Amino acid sequence: MKQVPETYQDLLKPETRAFAFLATLMPDGSPQVTPVWFGTDGEHLLINTAKGRIKDKNMRARPEVAVALMKLSEPYRYVQIRGKVVEITEEGAEEHINALSQAYDDRPFNIPAGQTRVIFKIKPY
Repeated sequence: MKQVPETYQDLLKPETRAFAFLATLMPDGSPQVTPVWFGTDGEHLLINTAKGRIKDKNMRARPEVAVALMKLSEPYRYVQIRGKVVEITEEGAEEHINALSQAYDDRPFNIPAGQTRVIFKIKPY
């Protein structure tokens, strides 16, 4: 992802297990921040969440977001990315959350019954 300086590219790798602090906008314009797992397809940040959560509703209504990627073992080493949600899909979302769970927790994700997973593709500016 060319928007991330070379010295911070390691934060994008699954083995780093960096966290993304996702900032979205509430209906009244106030910010809402959530720490999340993330992935990348080389061009987009991929955020996976359950349909109906606050971040899901916020990104559907207001696609402009900011994300800070932080390595847990080095909390003062981070990079900020601003971007826009350019695609929302349920296709492959269960497989994606399982892959993220394997990368972060070394086990499959336990999807609660009735929960629908969604992938948000964020294009950095």
